[in-house]
This record gives sequence, C-alpha cells and structure tokens, in this order.
Amino acid sequence: MAKLSLTAMLNRCFRYSFSKAGLRSSTMDLGDGTVMHVWVPKVHIKSKPTLILIHGIGANAMWQWYDFVSPLMSGFNVYVPDLLFFGDSYTARPERSEQFQAQCVMRVMEAHGVTVMNVVGISYGGFVGYSLAAQFKERVEKLVLCCAGVCLEDKDLEEGMLQVKSVDEAVSILLPQTPQKMRELMKISFYKPRKGVPTCFLNDFIRVCYTNVGLCKEARAFHNVMALSLCRVFDFVGRKCVRNIFKKEKS
Repeated sequence: MAKLSLTAMLNRCFRYSFSKAGLRSSTMDLGDGTVMHVWVPKVHIKSKPTLILIHGIGANAMWQWYDFVSPLMSGFNVYVPDLLFFGDSYTARPERSEQFQAQCVMRVMEAHGVTVMNVVGISYGGFVGYSLAAQFKERVEKLVLCCAGVCLEDKDLEEGMLQVKSVDEAVSILLPQTPQKMRELMKISFYKPRKGVPTCFLNDFIRVCYTNVGLCKEARAFHNVMALSLCRVFDFVGRKCVRNIFKKEKS
C-alpha cells in the first residue's frame, strides 16, 4: 500500500497553482545529455517584459516561487527554470559551475524565443543570475539578487553564518539526509524558522525531494562543488526578504 506523502501532495498543489497562474510545464533537451525543465507562459505577450525567477538550494523551483508567480504574471511574462540537478533538470556533462548553469538557462530561454530578459535570483540562484548578467550583458536588462553574497570580501567570509570544516559537512546541511540536519538548514535559511515541524514531515520531504538526488552520483558531485562555493558565503535571510522587496516595488 502506497504511503500518503504530504510533500508529494504539496508538489501537486504547486503545479496546480502554477498552471492556474498561466504557466505550463516544459522540458527541453539541449543536447549533449542536458535536459532543462522550465515553467513558461501559456501565452507569451510581447507587450510585457520577460522576468526569469531563478531558485536557490531546495527541492525545485516551485517550492521557492509559488507565492510570487501569480501576482507577477499581471506585469511580466514569467519563466521559472529548474536549475540542473533540481526538479526535472539534469546533465551528463562534467561541468558543475554556476557559469554553466547560466549558459543552460540562456539556451533554454533562446529555445523559447526569448532574447532580452529581467532576472531575479535568490541564494544560489543569485550566483547563477549574476553569472547570467556577466556573460550576457546585452540580454539582461535588470538584475535583482536576493540573499546571495556575490560581492563579499575575505573579511566577511570569516564571519559567515555557515562555518564548516569540510565540503562534506556543508553538503550534510545544504543537502540534508536527516531531520536534524534539515532543522539546521531551516534555522539558517529562514528569516523566522518554523518551530515544531513534525519529524515525520521532515522525513517525508527528505525522501521525496532529497534522497534521490543524494543517491545520484552526478548530482552528488554537483552539490559538492556548489557547497564548496556557498559554504563560505552563506547569506540566507529567507523568503520574507524577497516578499518585502516585491511589496515595496508594488507600492
């Protein structure tokens, strides 16, 4: 008998909310063993500017952007990609840098006929967004970085929120495999961490969203590289920071 999974149910709810907001799921083979999944507008309106929302570390893009897609759709053609080794995106190629992530995002956008865009990146997505703007200056009109320490100096790194002794220790937190590590990640990644989250829910979330990634050799290698670059500049302040930014912009 199949187990009831709250995480899987939430995934379905997020898919429904994205679809209801006017997006559709699209998976594109970029060649060389690289496949990118992205949520794209059901109808691209040329009079509206294009906005790309790039997620950070987590299960998939839906978990970080579901609050924002619906209100942003009124003013933008919104595109929400799953970065490689998140959600349904993956690659067999050896590249693991944010530069390669940015190149794949640009390739999938070009495949959808988008050549000029605005970009919002949160956390690790901020590093990818920064690289996107640096590599494709003529394509990116505006860039918003949230909770991404791309400009920190050495003196700032010594006082970082995530101080670890090894890449493996960083990965154990950034890619949690136990409820205890999941709580550590929540504590440092949310502005106001939720308390009293049941262990059964954390185990379910890990099983659905992280276990398969953790068992994938290629994904594990990628997350090791990602953790090496992030563990010294970990500057999460949570989704509330992003929500406040959009509220101020709207007002």
